[in-house]
Amino acid sequence: MPAARVVVECDVPDGFRVRQVAGMFDVPLAAKAREVFEAEVPGLDEDWQIGAIVGPSGSGKSTVARHVYGRAFWTGCDWPRDKAVVDAFGDVPIKRLTQTLTAVGFSSPPAWVKPYHVLSAGQRFRCDLARALLGGGDVVAFDEFTSVVDRTVAKVGSLAVAKSVRKGRVGVRRFVAVSCHYDILDWLGPDWVLDMATGRCQRGCLWRRSRIRLEVFRCGRSAWRLFAKHHYLSGALNPAAECYLGAWDGEPVAFVAVLPLYAATRWRVTRVVVLPDYQGCGIGTRVTTAVAGLCADRGRRMFLRTGHPGMIAALRGDANWRVAAVAKRGFVGADRAYGRRWRRRPARTSAGRSVVSFAYRPAA
Repeated sequence: MPAARVVVECDVPDGFRVRQVAGMFDVPLAAKAREVFEAEVPGLDEDWQIGAIVGPSGSGKSTVARHVYGRAFWTGCDWPRDKAVVDAFGDVPIKRLTQTLTAVGFSSPPAWVKPYHVLSAGQRFRCDLARALLGGGDVVAFDEFTSVVDRTVAKVGSLAVAKSVRKGRVGVRRFVAVSCHYDILDWLGPDWVLDMATGRCQRGCLWRRSRIRLEVFRCGRSAWRLFAKHHYLSGALNPAAECYLGAWDGEPVAFVAVLPLYAATRWRVTRVVVLPDYQGCGIGTRVTTAVAGLCADRGRRMFLRTGHPGMIAALRGDANWRVAAVAKRGFVGADRAYGRRWRRRPARTSAGRSVVSFAYRPAA
């Protein structure tokens, strides 16, 4: 494992006040003008995907990361105040952009069309992650990782970015988190960790991967008020909808609503919403599948139609769901996913939108 030895030197300007301070506090200027950090960091020719450099403030985390990764060291950027987030990424193709935003847990189209400065701290953190990952190159070292968000967002964000990098959903193959927080390690699951407090670099799966345990149960329509503004199409909810809530440690994090079709045994998922702070780690898919399973136990056949790229990708990779129909221009006159025709055109259709219909088939 190659050793990275970093030497930082600076000249202290000579001045009257500088000499006064040095005399008052007995500061040896010559000794303080030079700092040396020495650490071992796995090379890019080795087999790893996720790394972490942690330690208290002033321990040299950023100095070492900047020296080792150079241009790949991400320290943030300026976001235009007069542009929506999706227009601030330059000439990145829209498909790649939406895939990356969804991969880092920022999967809310209503928020994509807002300027960066009006977003929440958690959403801005996800935007910064997406911009860093879209910068190109083989590796990204992200400085001050999770430093500006609360610890729930930090944990979920760590899980989201680690999963995306390991599954190849983003452009870079390797990600290094540079942070003063140690609580992210169980969620990031790094292949190696350099602790600047001790100067030691530990390799291998030494961190027990944390798991999200969800409780899914039937709820009243009043719960929709917490989730309505985060739905990517509409805040409306059909009066006949049957509602379910997903909770993590007693906190509501996801909402699913289902509706009957033209037969008592045929139902469809009409709303799936995950609160922004919890997006990116598969909660929406897990709660939806759990609800479909509860309905299946009652003799219902469950279907789902969506145009959201993140939901489509998640369900395609879930063995409990199979693709029933694909329509690049949406379903207008016929509900081909369920083999029936509308007696009259519904007030809101998927016309003009690419949508995919799925049928729930529990895996054996």
